[in-house]
Amino acid sequence: MLIFKRSEQLPKQATQIFIPIIDGQVVVGQYGKDFEIDFQEQLAFFVPADKPIKAGEIFEIPASVSNVANRSDYLCKKIALVSMGKAEPNELRAAGAAIGRKLRGKSEVVFVAVNFKSTQTKALLISANLGNFQWSLKRDQKPSESQLYIPTDDGVISAAQVISDAVNRARELIHTPSNIKNPEWIAKQAKRLANGTKVEVLSGSALKEFGGLRAVGGSSPNPGPRFIKMTYSPRKPGAKHVVLVGKGITYDTGGISLKRPYDIMAPMKSDMAGVAACLAVMSALRDLKIETKVTALLMCAENALSGTAQRPSDVITHYGGKTVEVLNTDAEGRLVLADGLAYAVENLNPDFLIDIATLTGSATLGLGKQYAAMYSRDLKFVKQLKEAGEQSGDRVWHMPLVDDYVPALESDIADINHTADKYHFNGGSITAALFLEQFVEGVTWAHLDIAGVGRAEADAGENPKGGTGWGVRLLLQWIGSLR
Repeated sequence: MLIFKRSEQLPKQATQIFIPIIDGQVVVGQYGKDFEIDFQEQLAFFVPADKPIKAGEIFEIPASVSNVANRSDYLCKKIALVSMGKAEPNELRAAGAAIGRKLRGKSEVVFVAVNFKSTQTKALLISANLGNFQWSLKRDQKPSESQLYIPTDDGVISAAQVISDAVNRARELIHTPSNIKNPEWIAKQAKRLANGTKVEVLSGSALKEFGGLRAVGGSSPNPGPRFIKMTYSPRKPGAKHVVLVGKGITYDTGGISLKRPYDIMAPMKSDMAGVAACLAVMSALRDLKIETKVTALLMCAENALSGTAQRPSDVITHYGGKTVEVLNTDAEGRLVLADGLAYAVENLNPDFLIDIATLTGSATLGLGKQYAAMYSRDLKFVKQLKEAGEQSGDRVWHMPLVDDYVPALESDIADINHTADKYHFNGGSITAALFLEQFVEGVTWAHLDIAGVGRAEADAGENPKGGTGWGVRLLLQWIGSLR
């Protein structure tokens, strides 16, 4: 991990110095006096004049004590030029990630010689820590920690540290294998990471009204499902109330509707990425001095294959009384979310209600791996979340709730069916959202389908292979903007 520290001067203990390239030019600014080297000449050695430099490219140049003001007491051994494009947010995130990856697995003291606005520096720092992330259970891999000094104010340092650590915390939860991670384990993590939030856990007979959670989690009765409620209550009177509902399937076999081919099950430890994001957000609220009331409902279960598993054609009764015909046990996420949404509407009086889930493979068909699918009928709310996504780097795309598809939810034996396959409209991500909408009863609501963005298939940029921690930055950015 990276520990951020403030320094307006080149620290003597820095062993590596990163200098920005902005729009093709080395910008050393006030720190030029600290070096006895022509950086532009050095850059020209690496890059022909007619070749564009992509944000995130790093060029190491020879360094010695004599390069650094002829000071024998400086420890600098490396000087790196880092392309930051035109210093736009996405370019700064690419540059930050490159710096973080450069330091991955190392314990060094480095200095980043930039002179940016606070928002620019914050974006750079957050991505640096994300790019630095490593997680492993290898016995010979020891944790590394580098100190990164940068000229900025303490508020930027603090916010960047809290937010990036929260994202990495979500990643750690996602990467944990499912022989360790189960609903009971998630409950323990919620208590461990509570950081000023109140944590309540329901299990066993206390879940009698949560028909969806019991139906999915009953396939793995030991330890069984958990309903985890985390509440952050600021002292500000009349604060807005945000409720987050996260999908927390700690492992998903598909149940009786077994996933095929079988190798697609390997990543299914990440099917609780929605819960990971919610938990990580809750862990950061106090440190960010958020003045909004936030409640997170973590809907945790394992979707296993056993003699107690639910069956296609079962009818379950959700929290609040709505009956649902189950047609495919591999569409389990919406069943646990429905209980959480109904509970929130009936008991919590939210001003805003957001669910976040790795819900449908369909969400990736049109949007790929860069945008989450966002569903909401409140256009003002949509605009807020979209802006927060662009500012934070967790981008969303507004998708339609197509009313013509609603008849696909009809059931001959229950209030609704849960897969919306009756008329073969396809649009699986849309029809899943329409199902969830049946449980929100006019509350200002948004559904975030993060099936595409919640997991990375390769180690690149900000993201490691595996869980990305997507949604933490978006939610913290948006919640922090509420007044």
